[in-house]
Amino acid sequence: MTKDEILHLGTLSRIALLPAEVDKFSTEIDAILEYVSTVKNIVADDSSTEPIVGARYNVLRADEVTNEPGEYTEKLLRAMPKRDGQYMLVKKILNQDE
Repeated sequence: MTKDEILHLGTLSRIALLPAEVDKFSTEIDAILEYVSTVKNIVADDSSTEPIVGARYNVLRADEVTNEPGEYTEKLLRAMPKRDGQYMLVKKILNQDE
């Protein structure tokens, strides 16, 4: 591949390449492409491996409450810096005046 083609691939990939990187890739790209074609040929030659398609289904669990109501409420409220009875007090982040 030429340096212009490598720069074009970089542009298509949205990768900014420095001139030193273009020089490096121009010497390495042929070996990379040769290796990829070798792997592709090995996979293409092995026609005995056809995809095995089995049943597809979702495994779902029942939506059940497993703790007692209010079991963790007091522990959570004690961890809060501020509280008002059974409520957590937090800093106001939304401005409703607008």
